[in-house]
Amino acid sequence: MIELRPGVRLRSTVCTTEVVVVRSAAVELRCGGLPMVLVGDSPPASPGLDLAHAAGTQLGKRYADPASGLEVLCTKGGEGSLALGEAPLLRKDAKPLPSSD
Repeated sequence: MIELRPGVRLRSTVCTTEVVVVRSAAVELRCGGLPMVLVGDSPPASPGLDLAHAAGTQLGKRYADPASGLEVLCTKGGEGSLALGEAPLLRKDAKPLPSSD
């Protein structure tokens, strides 16, 4: 398991998704149903994208898990969706700004 600390860059082994860790946690991050690898590492042979984990990722969006504290920023979008094990990692929406009435 890769140590997920701030600044670590990961990529999917089944699609073009790449992320950078913003907040660390001791968990296994997956994309498209398979564990992610460090950018620059050669990926192991993969059976392909798991259709149950094919909701996709969006460039520039943050994904977070409140229970573990993990937060990642998507630096390259792809077809696979992010998950911690089998639990999907939810997209973190921007906080609304206060009105200036």
